[in-house]
Amino acid sequence: MENLEEIKQKANWCLQCKTRPCQEKGCPVHTNIPEFISKIKEEKFKEAYDILQENNIFSHICGTICPQEDQCEGKCVRAIKQVPTSIGYLEKFINEWAEENNYEFEYKVGEEKDKKVAVIGSGPAGLECAYELRKQGYKVTIFEKDEDYGGILRYGIPDFRLSKDIIQNIIDKLKKMEIVFRNNTCFGKDIKIDDLKNEFDAIFLGIGAEKPSTYDLGDFENIYDSDTFLRAYNNRKYLEKLGDVVVIGGGNVAMDSARAAIRMNAKSVSILYRRDEEHMPARKIELEDAIKDGVIPVFLTRVIKGKGTGRKLEKLECIKTEIIDHKAIDKVNSEFEYKADSVVFAIGLKPNKELLQKQNIELNEYGLIKVDENCRTSIEKVYAGGDVMESKSTVCRAISSARIAAKAIISDLESR
Repeated sequence: MENLEEIKQKANWCLQCKTRPCQEKGCPVHTNIPEFISKIKEEKFKEAYDILQENNIFSHICGTICPQEDQCEGKCVRAIKQVPTSIGYLEKFINEWAEENNYEFEYKVGEEKDKKVAVIGSGPAGLECAYELRKQGYKVTIFEKDEDYGGILRYGIPDFRLSKDIIQNIIDKLKKMEIVFRNNTCFGKDIKIDDLKNEFDAIFLGIGAEKPSTYDLGDFENIYDSDTFLRAYNNRKYLEKLGDVVVIGGGNVAMDSARAAIRMNAKSVSILYRRDEEHMPARKIELEDAIKDGVIPVFLTRVIKGKGTGRKLEKLECIKTEIIDHKAIDKVNSEFEYKADSVVFAIGLKPNKELLQKQNIELNEYGLIKVDENCRTSIEKVYAGGDVMESKSTVCRAISSARIAAKAIISDLESR
């Protein structure tokens, strides 16, 4: 166990604000932060864990990977003049304590309903929606295109940031609640909306953003997108002969890709990012961890194209940039070359627009599923949440949108 005095000292830093800005404004799922911290002060760890799990079955995951500095801790009153309460640290501690002491929260299923809901995708949005519906007694089937469940939690976030055991623990709990899981079932191919509407009373789409953003560097081998690259790492199908790796991008996915490359025995790993560190979207702690692993960050650099012999990549043509009015602008006559045998694009993922359009789902101008304030899509009985309807969604925000959708599904089913 962590040093108990240190834990209590961090807990005592919480002012127990009556307005609870950390909870009401900072946390997308409105975790009862002051209350669970007050239980830590009293050394009532079971009660603290129950408070967290009652609100959010993903609490262990959120305490581990959530950007607390932008969410709960970012709204902490202490942060105005001092340092914020270590909310993420304390949440992670309580979940680890429960795991070490084999203490489990009892997940209850309500009175059985005769309505059935199909959930497409087993990422955080899909799992959360399924959980909220099952708690109320609805029959739920989760359809997943991959072999294993968890979506981005399993295939997109590396184990050095999030243990797969934590994800599996949630899956196991949902199975105990008699949620049905069906893997290797591809939306748009094996299952379609029109067919599902004949069998289910409602459909939730939590398929995430699966199309990587890239641009043309030339016809070279060893050019990957972050999704392919991280899946290879997470499936332990390590890519060989990576050599000198360049990751293009500046978000958390870029950090994950770079650190994964280190573990796949790359000769060297650099992150080339067109903005400066101040404008980098990655969490500061993720950048620090990447540097500790040996990753070299190169700021104010835009990659233009690849150069090499035949299809063998050897170097990248780059240009230096400068930040003007928060935009990265190329500097005149600042072109240079950078050694690279492999490249990983980590500049974002977007929904599969073609797939969604074939299902006649209305999209907005950004290519995301168009939903109303209750996550209803343009198709009756079809709802959506997570990355498929919200750009750059965090795990906690995906959970929040799924919770909104689940409430709408329940309301609509009960009114029919």
